[in-house]
Amino acid sequence: MTLFTFVLKNLARRRIRTALTCVGIAVANGAVVALVGIASGFERNFIEVFEGRGVDLVVVEGGITEQLTSSLDEGLVPRIRELPGVAHATGMLLEVLAFEQEGLVGVMVQGWAPECVLFEHLRVSSGRTLQPGDQRQALLGSILARNLKKKVGDTIEIDREDFTIAGVFESFNIFENGSIVVPLAELQRVMLRPRQLTAIAVLTTATDVDKTAVVTRVCQEIESFSDDRGRRLRLTALPTRDYVSNTLQIRMAHAMAWVTSTIALVIGAIGMFNTMMTSVLERTREIGVLRALGWRQSRIVRLVLLEAVVLGLLGAVAGTLLAVLLIRGMAEVPSVGGFIQGDTSLWVIGQGFAMALIVGLLGGGYPAWAAARLLPTEALRHE
Repeated sequence: MTLFTFVLKNLARRRIRTALTCVGIAVANGAVVALVGIASGFERNFIEVFEGRGVDLVVVEGGITEQLTSSLDEGLVPRIRELPGVAHATGMLLEVLAFEQEGLVGVMVQGWAPECVLFEHLRVSSGRTLQPGDQRQALLGSILARNLKKKVGDTIEIDREDFTIAGVFESFNIFENGSIVVPLAELQRVMLRPRQLTAIAVLTTATDVDKTAVVTRVCQEIESFSDDRGRRLRLTALPTRDYVSNTLQIRMAHAMAWVTSTIALVIGAIGMFNTMMTSVLERTREIGVLRALGWRQSRIVRLVLLEAVVLGLLGAVAGTLLAVLLIRGMAEVPSVGGFIQGDTSLWVIGQGFAMALIVGLLGGGYPAWAAARLLPTEALRHE
């Protein structure tokens, strides 16, 4: 009989305890995969919004913690376009709305100048796209249109003004499919932010070979901009991925995911420790017999640790399946359907299994050490 077969027989003899321990690990692992997966997916979708259009860097107001409060002058756009290495630059104004009656919060409204490069990756499935001179016209992402039960010709309220839905679009990005796009000038008017931008997306002429050097140089030149009086402007230019990872919402999502997951993992480790310690105490005589038959302390340690690891991995399998089903279910809920993609990356699943392995080793470490220290004569006298 191999050591692994011996482990499986030991676990099968205590089916209820094994099942309950696996459930505890599954909950902890499911929390890691679900919460970290949602946070990572949100970040990945946000990055895709820019990188999918070839945006290499994003310019925002310097010295702020919340990117949506950034305020830039529209006159910066032509100055950036003139820089060497810049292929195109376009300004954006972003706002967030809530449609409480439909249970939708955090709906992104994007103000773009009609005919800018950002529209090139939107496919209008019904109606038409925005045109220069449009007033009180809006495009709805397909997910948002479905959740709001809106179609072309209907109206939608943006800050107490009715906008007519000119078209419904399909984007390559789920985040955008849950958003609204309106003419930049109209959003500036409605939000009382004339000639103001939230951010400027910059596309460079860099190739894969020299991208890092070109992007770094353009960022430095933008951050050195000064006003008419020679005072340096408060600007921060960041490569796309750095801009997204520094966004307050992304940082908070990751922090909350890992704090919650850490608590769940600690609880799982305590449950594992209790299970393995109880198992060792109940099998004291059995361990004494094994020691008397010539089993070394290292083999006893491997036996107990392997049981803990197998329990952890079984829980990880169940927890991963639970998390995947949960994420897919949440992706169908209207209130979050425009933010969550119904898939989970293999990297996040791998993190969940790694955590389950760590829980098994931590929870089984002391019981394995305690079992290995049992003297055969004392163990055989144990009642």
